[in-house]
Amino acid sequence: MKYLVRDKVLAIGDDYWIEDEDGRHAFLVDGKALRLRDTLELKDPDGRILLTLREKLFSLRDAMTLERDDRRLAVIRRKRLSLLRHHHRVTLVEGTELDVSGRIAEREFKIEYAGELLALVSRQWYRIRETYAVDVIREDADAALLIAVAVCVIRMTEREGEDAREGAGEDARGTLGDAARAAVG
Repeated sequence: MKYLVRDKVLAIGDDYWIEDEDGRHAFLVDGKALRLRDTLELKDPDGRILLTLREKLFSLRDAMTLERDDRRLAVIRRKRLSLLRHHHRVTLVEGTELDVSGRIAEREFKIEYAGELLALVSRQWYRIRETYAVDVIREDADAALLIAVAVCVIRMTEREGEDAREGAGEDARGTLGDAARAAVG
């Protein structure tokens, strides 16, 4: 089953629907504004909270947690020692690990368990701008969990890119400031 996610509305405080391949509302992503940390709720069409996605505070590495019924279900972290630039590991509470790899910034990646493909995320199926699909391959897979994983790794990758751009801007301003001071002084 494919689910359609619109990319441009992933800001905190924004709510948006994820639709199934027939155009029906399947999940509501409810962005919680004015929170200490980045928080989203994935709800069913009736408004019941299925999963809560939270930025993990005070973590040495960027991480997000997924919670179900106020209990931690999984932690998502970027793998540091990987040949692939965008490679994340999802560790479920019972110890199971999912592997997320591919071109996350381009919305072309896969979610696997022990080498078995669970979901494929891609923009190639849709011509609609700023939209990607999460194709849940296994019928018995938890679609809400896989969609939440996709949303989290995309948010983490975008934040990492923003941090890198901000750092480069600060370095450039520092260099220019140093050059101006040297020229004057």
